[in-house]
Amino acid sequence: MSYMIYIGHYGQDRMVGQADRQKFLSPALCRAARGFLDWTQSELADRSGVSRGTIRDYEGERHSVHRATEAQLRLAFENGGIAFVCLEGDTVGICPRSSPDSEKPAE
Repeated sequence: MSYMIYIGHYGQDRMVGQADRQKFLSPALCRAARGFLDWTQSELADRSGVSRGTIRDYEGERHSVHRATEAQLRLAFENGGIAFVCLEGDTVGICPRSSPDSEKPAE
């Protein structure tokens, strides 16, 4: 159900409502990000505050996760050094985050 058009400080012009929202972090992307960081499900659970059972079931595609849980997982990955990038269409990929020091020009 869409409620209104939201144009705010995020610069988004879209319909607002839960039905229009798609998941950002898929089970496969969650596994890939965890593998990239060489984290076990238990390590991700410790870093995100999400139970290992929830992570196991989500990655195994036994159930979906709530938006808040998805946000906790994404934040843990970002704090661990992962950057999420949007590619063509609705495709999302991962890459290492650049550190502020690596962005400084060489002298």
